[in-house]
Amino acid sequence: MIVQLFMCVLLIYLAIWRWKARHRIAFAKHFKNDIKAVPLLGLHVIANCKTDHDRWKAIKMFADETLKQGGAICAWNLHILYFLVADPVISECIMKSCLEKADAMKLTLSIVGNGSAVADVPIWRPRRKILVPIFSPKYLMHFEKVFSKQSMILMQQLKKAASQGQLSMSKYVTRYTMDSVCETALGVEAHAQSNPDQKLHHAFLNSCRLISDRIIKPWLHFTPIYKLTADYKEFMGYVDTIYSFIQDVITAKRKDLAAKNNVVEDEDRLKPILELMLETSGYSDTTLIEETVVIFTAGTDTSALATSFTSVLLARHPEIQEKVYQELTQVFGDSKRPVQFEDLHHLKYLECVIKESLRLYPPAPFVLRKIDKDLELPNGLTLPKGTSVINNVYATHRNPAYWGDDADQFRPERFIDTPLTHPAAFLAFSTGPRNCIAYRYAMMSMKTALSTLLRHFRVLPISEEELGQPIDLKFDIMLRANDDFQVKLEPRN
Repeated sequence: MIVQLFMCVLLIYLAIWRWKARHRIAFAKHFKNDIKAVPLLGLHVIANCKTDHDRWKAIKMFADETLKQGGAICAWNLHILYFLVADPVISECIMKSCLEKADAMKLTLSIVGNGSAVADVPIWRPRRKILVPIFSPKYLMHFEKVFSKQSMILMQQLKKAASQGQLSMSKYVTRYTMDSVCETALGVEAHAQSNPDQKLHHAFLNSCRLISDRIIKPWLHFTPIYKLTADYKEFMGYVDTIYSFIQDVITAKRKDLAAKNNVVEDEDRLKPILELMLETSGYSDTTLIEETVVIFTAGTDTSALATSFTSVLLARHPEIQEKVYQELTQVFGDSKRPVQFEDLHHLKYLECVIKESLRLYPPAPFVLRKIDKDLELPNGLTLPKGTSVINNVYATHRNPAYWGDDADQFRPERFIDTPLTHPAAFLAFSTGPRNCIAYRYAMMSMKTALSTLLRHFRVLPISEEELGQPIDLKFDIMLRANDDFQVKLEPRN
């Protein structure tokens, strides 16, 4: 009797759900998808694999299928319809019109609270207006001294490690980006490079690990259940460490600014981002913490990953590395002087190399959006409210219709030879109103670190078999090399 009652309730629920989802069901029929789904569960079993490497293979399977079907497919995950897109025309339409981030993306970035990277539009919009001017060249040019100083410290650390054989580039570059972000964003020195065991660095790495672990366990997506686990307690401990550190800096900076209220200051003095926000925003401490955590986490991880991917690609393509070195020689001669802001404008080929690395291996391989109202697509179909969209950056960057038949090849010259065939064909920094406002900051940091690295070292693969080969990947909350970016370094002198 109980079983019959349960089945009756279940059938009624499914009938109601199917009626409410009828527009999404009809929409999905327009898009072919040859990946077989599990009845009722959809693709949930496939998408949530046991290891980071397995998870990437599943994600890549969907990317390949999206390209095979012409740039768009639909897939059900439990009760949620996902619209997977690798066509710049469709992506641009969605990312300009639908600004709400999908709930799944908010889960992956749960450490940032209501930070503008994931905040709902009413919160994001006024914050964005304040943040955009802060990331203008007027202020960013002063940060180059920090990037340059920290890149020289990075070289000192790499010299010690290079003599011991192969090493993980990301291990060292992440400390460089953390020190750079703390000094440029907060105005404090974290000393992560000289003291890698310090609490802040430890808290950042482990909070990312726990977020990744939560993603692959769907039962932990429900917050009340997650709060009952030991992982939640551990995660909140790391979050408290990061937040307490930033809160202390904010408190000290407010007192410092109050003391200097009537003092005429040097206009050329480096003002950290936190100080600029305090002067222009009127943000509460809670808002300041959330926005600073966004800058701290994104500025540390994404720039480090992009720099690491570029280093490995240069190791596997020595002929391209030599072209970069020749450009560096033209700009710097044979000196090892620190990089200056004016130098960055002359490193045009290096910038193309970085962009090509971001094209092939974007640290954030997809962008999720939530459709909060019906949207007419360029092909005339209506994308129904309630659909979740995965703008597949990885697949878009390899779409042969926009990048040619050699879309899988590492060829930096493509950013010199021809302009983009569509503005949304390159999504490394997203597109539309919610694009990355810190792209200039990121490029400055990456160009400084890589130019300093390549003037001091020749980057080599760990074996000759890797020459010209693609990078084996894994995915947690970001795209990473499966071997943690292993290379060898050979001093140039």
